[in-house]
Amino acid sequence: QVSLVESGGGSVQAGGSLTLSCAVSGYTPSRTTSCMAWFRQAPDKDREGIAAIDVLGSTTSYKDSVKGRFTISKDNAKNILYLQMNSLKPEDAANYYCAAGGMWIRASWPACNQFDHWGQGTLVTVSS
Repeated sequence: QVSLVESGGGSVQAGGSLTLSCAVSGYTPSRTTSCMAWFRQAPDKDREGIAAIDVLGSTTSYKDSVKGRFTISKDNAKNILYLQMNSLKPEDAANYYCAAGGMWIRASWPACNQFDHWGQGTLVTVSS
């Protein structure tokens, strides 16, 4: 049973930083299910993927709106996926979700598809 549990959300002022964590258990990546990612969904908006990592090779990919500000990484020893968010903007406010089990298909965005496992989300608010 795969479990993904996000934490680290909170309230921050515009320009500030926040690091999200996703504790992972029961997930064993294979060649076709090696992608983990962060998604977000703001009120009245569709869910969007923003950052992905191939956990077997550490290759990363980002949506243009967060490139240069956000960094995705994974600590394989602790089995935790991170999202370091810098220079936060009000439009970054959303529920943030981690996902696992996607297939890495290309280096450009979107890099992965078909995620099998999802967390429950953690809320990020950004005040101007």
